[in-house]
Amino acid sequence: MTENKDESAQAATPEQEIAHGEVVEEELVEGTPVRRRGIYLLPNALTTASLFSGFYAIVSAANGVFDNAAIAIFISMILDGLDGRVARMTNTQSKFGEEYDSLADMVAFGVAPGLVAFFWSLNGLNQFGWAITFIYVAGAALRLARFNTQIGSVDKKFFVGLPSPSAAAAVAGLVWCFHAYEPSTWLTLLTIIVVGASGVLMVSNVLYRSFKDLDLRGRVPFATILIVVLAFVVIALDPATVLFAVFLIYALSGPFSALTRKSRRAPGVSK
Repeated sequence: MTENKDESAQAATPEQEIAHGEVVEEELVEGTPVRRRGIYLLPNALTTASLFSGFYAIVSAANGVFDNAAIAIFISMILDGLDGRVARMTNTQSKFGEEYDSLADMVAFGVAPGLVAFFWSLNGLNQFGWAITFIYVAGAALRLARFNTQIGSVDKKFFVGLPSPSAAAAVAGLVWCFHAYEPSTWLTLLTIIVVGASGVLMVSNVLYRSFKDLDLRGRVPFATILIVVLAFVVIALDPATVLFAVFLIYALSGPFSALTRKSRRAPGVSK
């Protein structure tokens, strides 16, 4: 009787766990549901670092330090790529981690790039400026929500719509590349196009290569590593310009491929 009393005292009910603020997840282990308490530290720490970088970008932009704000968004991209890989490598995936990652992405790749572009160039356009910013922010939110509901139901070789990290990189690259320029009409127009188009492309049905089918573990010719070295050298020469150009080309690659496929399917016009 004493052992039964001790066991019942140690086993917390769901209500008690909720009252103590504990995270409880139910997993299937060999077909049997198992309730686990707590969260995994390493992947969620990386997600927190990504969230902090996005927050830092907003604070830097509000203080007029736009190059640091843009760099912080790129750092968020790196951290966002690491947390998922670390979770898979260490077998520490969890539902909490997925939800936390989506919320952090919304800040780092939705709110932060939009506000950085707004503080940098669009705030002088009054209502039109914040309307363009909101198109981007809303596009990022819708893109992330759609991505979460499509997991496992779409071809892994493609993304449906421009991925939010790539959209954020295009906007951050623009700011980083031209942050030292004096305000001008052409630069404001370019910002409107990049920010607005990125927001629309995120919620579009345009397909983008995910590059998840690349085999990074297999053997490659020796010359391949020389190409990698050359790529790092080119980026190091002018990282702002190179990164902006790369992600702008990637953003344009989706519509270009869609138009190419459409023109191939169109029937020939007889003379």
